[in-house]
Amino acid sequence: MQFLRSTLLPAAIVLLFTLALVAVSARIWLPGDMAAPAPLG
Repeated sequence: MQFLRSTLLPAAIVLLFTLALVAVSARIWLPGDMAAPAPLG
């Protein structure tokens, strides 16, 4: 359990943060019509 708290949990948090950062910054490189939300109709 100590291994999970000291190694796995911080690594998972950093990985999740990196994934979120990549997802947000990828919107900059998309064309304007693709970065918009999907139409509901």
